Amino acid sequence: MTRDDAIARATADFDAGGYLNLLREAVAMPTESQKPGQDEALHAYLTRFLDPLTERLGFQERRILPNPDGVHGPLFIASRQEGADLPTVLIYGHGDTVRNYPEQWREDLDPLAVTVDGDRWYGRGTADNKGQHILNLVALDHVIRSRQGRLGFNVKFLVEMGEELGSPGLRPFCREHAEALAADVLIASDGPRLSAERPTLFLGSRGAFNFELAVELRDGGHHSGNWGGLLRNPGTVLASAIASLVDARGTILVPGLRPPPIPPGVRAALADIRVGTDPTAPTIDEDWGEPGLSPAERVFGWNALEVLAFRTGDPDGPVNAVPPHAKAVLQLRFVVGTEWQSLIDNVRAHLDAHGFPMVAVRPARGSEVFMATRLPVEDPWVTWALGSIEASSGKAPALLPNLGGSLPNDAFSEILGLPTLWVPHSYPACQQHAPNEHLLGSQARESMAIMAGLFWDLGEDGPAILRRRTEGA
Repeated sequence: MTRDDAIARATADFDAGGYLNLLREAVAMPTESQKPGQDEALHAYLTRFLDPLTERLGFQERRILPNPDGVHGPLFIASRQEGADLPTVLIYGHGDTVRNYPEQWREDLDPLAVTVDGDRWYGRGTADNKGQHILNLVALDHVIRSRQGRLGFNVKFLVEMGEELGSPGLRPFCREHAEALAADVLIASDGPRLSAERPTLFLGSRGAFNFELAVELRDGGHHSGNWGGLLRNPGTVLASAIASLVDARGTILVPGLRPPPIPPGVRAALADIRVGTDPTAPTIDEDWGEPGLSPAERVFGWNALEVLAFRTGDPDGPVNAVPPHAKAVLQLRFVVGTEWQSLIDNVRAHLDAHGFPMVAVRPARGSEVFMATRLPVEDPWVTWALGSIEASSGKAPALLPNLGGSLPNDAFSEILGLPTLWVPHSYPACQQHAPNEHLLGSQARESMAIMAGLFWDLGEDGPAILRRRTEGA
């Protein structure tokens, strides 16, 4: 059989409801990692759904392993070995979801059932992430069948059950099981495409660092009539301190929080990227952010310093008093090359130099740092993936050097040392994490063809790509 035959097989099965039936089975299993007491449900998704599914696909070794932190959900590793001399791909997904909150969904929808309404397939996890990693497994299955039981490469499959909690334990798990997870490339699916109509490839993600600024001036409030104009106001101080970090149009003013110049390859990749085109997207403020950059460069190639929360006094019930304290939580979204490790020291030095020694700065409580990652756009894997996606879809895919958001990609790129290719199957308005989450049936069908073509091409081209990478190193 040929590449076209494999894609035809995959799309014919999609049209017959094969993928939809699997998705219904998966969505019916509650896997709310954010909800306490869900250990049994999280295990059940692995034991009752993924383990038998991967067994049918010829994964010889399948293991459910405890989270290294001893608290959160388990992880699942499956491997399918065809030959020691063949390339190995690691596929990643997460089986947990955010809370269902059924009372917030549309009246005729159940988050634990897939409801098809026109092109929208509603259900919790359809977009994030059950629908995405199941689609990849189904595409893999059709390539195996089309090649009479072979792929032409080895596969390892990793699923975690705590991504919606920030992937606790994933990084130490990858360190502990580095040999079992060793591969030549990561191919995974999560997050949205740039738009529903345009297939997308992204190579990493921006990092995220949350930190607090706090002003504690006195024990209690004091009458604003008797003491106003005599006592330093912590809200005014904190607002001024923030304004020294980022100006009124969103430009970062602290050199240590700014990234290095955008590399030429990244700038070239972003030249045809248009953001905010989805009908549900907010209107972009063209005069916001770093001057001289396009909107795509500002969100995919640059840093953003955001004020996530600010509080002084009681905004819902203000009293006539100078408040005693103020607090804000800020976030730096950053790209590769940013000196994020020195963020606290850099902010501290900046505040001191600008007359704000009374403003404390510290990492936000309970907040984990997400690393910034980005596979170079010149990597042979990138050229190969773009060509394969275009051949299957007939569309020039969008290449994003990294997502604007954050993923645990550093577990794969930094700890396991893998080139990382992400092919998302959702779209910006899918309402992931919200009521009425859904997948688009038309987009899922196109994604099935894309992944079948990608896995077919990996069996054909994998050894040559590895040679090119070795020669170019």
